[in-house]
Amino acid sequence: MEFLLRLIISALAVLMTAFLLPGVDLKSGWTALVVATVLSVLNAIIKPVLVFLTIPITLVTFGVFLLFINAFIIMLVDRIVPGFSVHSFWTAFLFSIILSLTMSLLERLAKRQP
Repeated sequence: MEFLLRLIISALAVLMTAFLLPGVDLKSGWTALVVATVLSVLNAIIKPVLVFLTIPITLVTFGVFLLFINAFIIMLVDRIVPGFSVHSFWTAFLFSIILSLTMSLLERLAKRQP
């Protein structure tokens, strides 16, 4: 049940972030749900491998390179999910930052329920 709640929160965050950024196109709410699902799968499978392979550069940049990995994963989601497009790498970079902040805010609001 908690996974489903996190998936819905992710989809809402994707919707809100796509609305805020002019370089992100999202076809519908269902597409946002698919984007959230694919993003969670890629974050679970590909991201740990990329983080491991880029440990030296991540250490040199004090972790800032992780933001580039997040943007790369957003670009992969763009290629996989029809109805979702990100116009440039820098838009994906901003999308990943705003998405993280939005998800944190929504998760805090969801945990406040009595």
